[in-house]
Amino acid sequence: MASYTTIEDWQDVEDRYVIDVTIRQTEDKKYPCGWDYSLHHGEVGGDTILRYGNAHEQTKGHERHTRNGVEIIEFPGMLTLYDRFQRETEEMSPVSWNWSE
Repeated sequence: MASYTTIEDWQDVEDRYVIDVTIRQTEDKKYPCGWDYSLHHGEVGGDTILRYGNAHEQTKGHERHTRNGVEIIEFPGMLTLYDRFQRETEEMSPVSWNWSE
């Protein structure tokens, strides 16, 4: 059985928006990059504004979801992708998120 080490697992809700971050390091063959992750920004109980994930890494690769659809992206590394998610979320959101918590 593959092991997982949780690096980040948190959710923050402000007004009607939510950020939900799960990042786990793993040796599971399902995730050849070594990471199982979901970086989600959306409306509470509603639409996705931005989400990065690799739930289907072996068949689809790494995905970037927006209101306009889904695109396959190159995986630049977990820290680089997390920084990109943070930057894009700040640009797209009317809420000022506190990322240091």
